[in-house]
Amino acid sequence: MPRRILGIDPGLTRCGLGIVDVHGRQRVEFVHVSVVTSSPADELPRRLRLLADGIEAILDEYTPDAIALERVFAQQNLPSVMGVAQISGVVLVAAERRGIAAALHTPSEVKAAVTGYGSAEKKQVGTMVQRILRLDEMPKPADAADALALAICSAWKTPLGTAAGSAAEAAPLRRAPAAAGRTPEVPTAAQSAWLAAERAAKTRGRRVR
Repeated sequence: MPRRILGIDPGLTRCGLGIVDVHGRQRVEFVHVSVVTSSPADELPRRLRLLADGIEAILDEYTPDAIALERVFAQQNLPSVMGVAQISGVVLVAAERRGIAAALHTPSEVKAAVTGYGSAEKKQVGTMVQRILRLDEMPKPADAADALALAICSAWKTPLGTAAGSAAEAAPLRRAPAAAGRTPEVPTAAQSAWLAAERAAKTRGRRVR
């Protein structure tokens, strides 16, 4: 039975929603991608309601097992940070009401997971998402590709570093003995790069940012 993950790239004007099904340790399958929007001309309460309605409609239609949400991080553009934080709150409340686990991932963590490089450009992320999911074209706009990248990151992180106690703390990799006649699954290059980055960060006494 595949595990379904909804990736959400939060934003007040555009909020990307991307869904993948996870089969085994590595294979991810495209399910859905869309972007819900609100107009800067509208008052904040209306914008939040419009986005909440769109997000909740996707949650109820596709019933994901987990949500992968971009973590808010400090930057100079305070209005942008505020918008991300507000929509993140909407998502977390909707997930809690439905009993869906939500994990937060930093942009660098997502980039490392899908490209092997934590400072990759958006086009590189979009290109790798297209390849990983075997899509005919790169998802657009960038919010859509980023949402799918979040879902892929969470899909690959969970099997290779199972959450213990909370979605934010990954346990060490444990492999079950290979069944007779079967070849153990090996992490992809991007997965290996992400694990290496996480181990290096832990060695320095902090998690990947």
